[in-house]
Amino acid sequence: MKVAVCVKQIPDPALPGELDPTDNTLKRDGKLILDESDSYGVELALQLVEAAGGGSVTLVSMAPNNEVSGLRTALAMGADDAVLISDDALSGTDALGTAKVLAAAIGRVEPDLVLAGVESSDGYTGTVPEQIAAVMGLPSVGFAKKIEIGDDGLHIERQTELGYDDVVCPMPAVVSVTAGVVEPRYPSFKGIMAAKKKPVDQVTIADLGISADQVGWAGARQEIVSVTEAEAREAGEVIEDDGEGYQRIVAFLEELKVI
Repeated sequence: MKVAVCVKQIPDPALPGELDPTDNTLKRDGKLILDESDSYGVELALQLVEAAGGGSVTLVSMAPNNEVSGLRTALAMGADDAVLISDDALSGTDALGTAKVLAAAIGRVEPDLVLAGVESSDGYTGTVPEQIAAVMGLPSVGFAKKIEIGDDGLHIERQTELGYDDVVCPMPAVVSVTAGVVEPRYPSFKGIMAAKKKPVDQVTIADLGISADQVGWAGARQEIVSVTEAEAREAGEVIEDDGEGYQRIVAFLEELKVI
């Protein structure tokens, strides 16, 4: 079984983020780390391959400056190899452009299953996995909390507001997994050392047959026109309960038209 996992390398969220003053995008010129939300997809892929009795897990990522730090973390977890798309023309690429690039790279891998996080920690569009599926003409299931491989395809528990749906889906398919679906393993020292020797195929958009006018700011369908500081949080109202405090709370909620 061959599984491709979309992973995003992001600036360390523990550090203050900076915006590029020229285009108001998040600066990504330093060291990037593996997005925690994608570690669940990597772990699930490893478990599915183990349960299938063999196969491979290939990482697919798009990042500037040929950055591989986050990929090495996922390789240390146990993934077999990786494809990195890095090209100056990708700066400013929107969600749909990103999906087209990732889909082209995934197509070279020819996997039986494509896994991705529901959304990235630094973007939160929540649309890229479904767009990848549309570009590739594959079925898509989102918010998966459990995946099993059956004779008739994928058996998926899809998380909903009221519980979960049982979904049967043919393969190949694109499935986005929720955080907490599995417990990601910690890379061992042996895994970290082995990751340094695992292959990372670095490609450009030209290698994928994509022209520069399809990606970056040239192909983007969105524009960041301005950025403003978030308003400071105002002090709340303290209600002292004298036995009738609940009436004040009810009146406050009615004023907000919450009830």
